[in-house]
Amino acid sequence: MYQRPTLGLAQTRRAMDVMLDKAAQEPGRPLAIAIVDADAKLLCYARMDNCRALPQRMAVSKAYTSAMSGADSDAYAQRLKNEGRNIADFGDSSLVAVQGAVVVRDPATDLVLGAIGVSGLSAQEDEDLARLGLEALGL
Repeated sequence: MYQRPTLGLAQTRRAMDVMLDKAAQEPGRPLAIAIVDADAKLLCYARMDNCRALPQRMAVSKAYTSAMSGADSDAYAQRLKNEGRNIADFGDSSLVAVQGAVVVRDPATDLVLGAIGVSGLSAQEDEDLARLGLEALGL
């Protein structure tokens, strides 16, 4: 029998709260945040008031991409570029090759537990906020 560690609701809510608290310090810059499990299924999602539709979709797509690829979205995009590949090569319309998501790994086993995607700010700010959430997971 296989046993696989998973992210819990309390962990993801804590991470979401930390990220939203940080984002609320600049309320005129709405964003969206998605946390997914290892199978890229949505665990936790939030969007700030007045967040446009595109960042809402992109937060989920960024998290999905990181969980499926097992890499931070920026590293995944760079790998594709280095290999001369295109995101369309994979035939999965949910994949994106843009910065703003971090993969969540179990520190004991290095297994992918999920990912956190953020969208609505600059690419680097999105990633920085996702890293803050990663830290708040307490792994």
